Amino acid sequence: MNQVEKIDQYVVIGNPIAHSKSPAIHARFAAQTGQRMQYQRLLAPIDGFATSVKAFMQAGGKGANVTVPFKLEAFALATQLTARAQAAGAVNTLKFDGEHILGDNTDGIGLVADIVCNAHVALRNKRILLLGAGGAARGVLLPILSEQPGELVIANRTLSKAQQLVALAQTHGAGNALLSAAEWPQLSGKFDLIINATSASLANEVPPISPALFSSATLAYDMMYGAQVTAFLRFSEAQGAQLRDGLGMLVEQAAEAFYLWRGVRPDTSSVLAELRLALES
Repeated sequence: MNQVEKIDQYVVIGNPIAHSKSPAIHARFAAQTGQRMQYQRLLAPIDGFATSVKAFMQAGGKGANVTVPFKLEAFALATQLTARAQAAGAVNTLKFDGEHILGDNTDGIGLVADIVCNAHVALRNKRILLLGAGGAARGVLLPILSEQPGELVIANRTLSKAQQLVALAQTHGAGNALLSAAEWPQLSGKFDLIINATSASLANEVPPISPALFSSATLAYDMMYGAQVTAFLRFSEAQGAQLRDGLGMLVEQAAEAFYLWRGVRPDTSSVLAELRLALES
């Protein structure tokens, strides 16, 4: 009798986790690329992330995505970090090989892929405004800079946090981009791209920025997404800007994790279209 081929196991770990779309996304990627793998949700106790990961590894798990609130713990647990994970200070993707744990952060490359490949907006030589200086902003910093924008302004309520991100970018080699930090009232001039990396959309609020920063050529990008348009995108639309939410970023960061694990890059367009339809129906 032929031995049944083992199906590789992957999970997304978080708390809460029932809402995660990652299993549906990776199931579609696996079917599309002919990969024998199973991807499930794993609810880890708030104080039991490392224990949950180790148990999954011992059971033969091959990799994991990590979501709120465990990205910093995943960073600490990894035995090796990619450059973009080091810059982000957080990990959303783990790859297991024996006792070895590779930690990566695919959020930033997911954001860039969605803007450049899906929205067809090149970032080279563009003037970009990044709103917020927390974990979400830090996670996308290096991939944005790798596209060689002309200028990147990081704006935050607390100037010192924005300045820390500028220093971090310079430490990792900021390319030729003109980098600066600002508080909300200091911002001026038009931007080609404005990215909302704050948590304001969770509270249905808008960062206190001037309408004068937008033009009809501005792409307003909210890293959040939902069935309803976010407050930031509604505000941006009123200024005549082009709009994009973070659903494409979700799919693209998943594709990057899939590639890290399987060595195969899935096509994201059909998966994104299917999720968009489900979200809007």
